[in-house]
Amino acid sequence: MKFNNKVVVITGASNGIGRGIAKAYLEEGAKVVLADIDEKAGNTFLTKIANSDHAVFVKTDVRKEEDIISLMKTTIDTFGVINILINNAGKVLFKTVYDLSVDEWEDMMHTNLRSVFLCSREAAKYMRTNKDGGAIVNMSSSRAYMSEPNTESYSASKGGIIAITHALANSLADDHITVNSVSPGWIETKHYEHLRNIDHEQHLSKRVGKPADIARACLFLSNKENDFITGTNLMVDGGMTVKMIYED
Repeated sequence: MKFNNKVVVITGASNGIGRGIAKAYLEEGAKVVLADIDEKAGNTFLTKIANSDHAVFVKTDVRKEEDIISLMKTTIDTFGVINILINNAGKVLFKTVYDLSVDEWEDMMHTNLRSVFLCSREAAKYMRTNKDGGAIVNMSSSRAYMSEPNTESYSASKGGIIAITHALANSLADDHITVNSVSPGWIETKHYEHLRNIDHEQHLSKRVGKPADIARACLFLSNKENDFITGTNLMVDGGMTVKMIYED
């Protein structure tokens, strides 16, 4: 168990991919801080965890600087250290560019992108005091490279995450903190059994992704044995972004 007693902060941990990531770290012996605005789902998840001494939930709105500062302080007060940060919190908005408001644009940036900056800044303040530094993994998206119509705010925020990832990797290198990003493709978090054969077959992997696929990527990038990897983005999309796709 390479993460035995390592302390991991995961934003957006109550549902979907974040919940899958939290489960994976707990199974590897880590102590996990679940940070999410969805308090009900977070506490429900806690009740299903066998070893609750290894996990706490902290209600956090990642759009608010004061919430993020409090999250990191609570982590230190509870477990004494921060070893790993997973910046997973995010939201999606499909809206025509003609109707997208400035407030909606800014909400997307604050939720998806500014939160990465704030969480990384505050966690790094504690990580830099660790003997072996720390690891930060940011959740980008395949939409940083390709888009659907009406996803301007989402695509821009995810592209920004890749950019801030390599910037942070440079800035935090002297403190022995690695910074990488993961770009999920289609990850089905609710009704995997309802997917059609055509959904699976369009992937080179011949299947749609699961939260566990992203969790394994996070485990890999935050493993101290892999600290030669920093400032990079790992695409986890079943090969979709390398396909030539033509319409009949």
